[in-house]
Amino acid sequence: MVDLLSMSAGGDDGMDRQYALIARLENVKIFAQLLKSIHFRERSTWYITSNGIKVTVEDAKCVQTNAFVKAEIFQEFLLRPGRGDVEGSDDLSFSVNLGVVLECLNMFGGVGCGESLGAAPSLKICYAGYGHPFVLYLEEQGVITDCQVKTKEAEECLDFNFANAKITSKVIMNSDYLKEVFSELDTSSEYIEFCISPTAPHYQIRTIGPAGDCNVAVPSSSDMVELFTSTSTSSARYKLAMLRHGIKPLGLSEKVSIRMDERDFLCLQYMVRTDDGPAFLEFYCAPEEELPDR
Repeated sequence: MVDLLSMSAGGDDGMDRQYALIARLENVKIFAQLLKSIHFRERSTWYITSNGIKVTVEDAKCVQTNAFVKAEIFQEFLLRPGRGDVEGSDDLSFSVNLGVVLECLNMFGGVGCGESLGAAPSLKICYAGYGHPFVLYLEEQGVITDCQVKTKEAEECLDFNFANAKITSKVIMNSDYLKEVFSELDTSSEYIEFCISPTAPHYQIRTIGPAGDCNVAVPSSSDMVELFTSTSTSSARYKLAMLRHGIKPLGLSEKVSIRMDERDFLCLQYMVRTDDGPAFLEFYCAPEEELPDR
């Protein structure tokens, strides 16, 4: 039997030469967890560059989640030169059913049968380019499983343009603290309101529902807050059903950055610690255009 770990991306193995992408992880656990945390819709779009892999899931063009897995996190990461979607390019993109990919990654129960982390399955990702399936090889204790997932042409995803938008407010917190804040709110509410201001109480999150309002205020001087900047008051409501997609990574991440721009778009960015450096998760949400009468 071929040892998956010995199949080097840079080698001359005949099977490997057909692939435009080859990436390998010694432990599938963190990759599976990152993808699971952004999984709220089956269709996902993958963008692969020399920097790593970006996976995007969005709904109704108003909510988007992204997972960024840097090339350095993989034990091996190879993009064949000139094998990209555009002639002369190395970059690849495709859409794939994320639920099916997660089922494949959890073929051995996510972290395998063994009790120790070292017993978790290893993963090798292969993709030959446009029109070809997304291939996953999983190995645990000498047992190799390969899965081929059908791909489609990449969907055009919404650009929330946060890089160029004017950021009016930014708060960085430990993820456990924000999780604690959300636990105080009324989860049966239809709307949730974020308010970040240069003046006290600085940072407020409020739920609005039939049972009434629930408000949690966090001053900028609180030990919960690592960084606070606000040039003007940002205040907007979002559908709580949409925001639930964005708080799934709280239990997985170490820190979270909350940003609002002059359009009142909300961005939650999570930093997830791995043995080979940080991975990042992002959530974007558009505000309710008109505040409902109460």
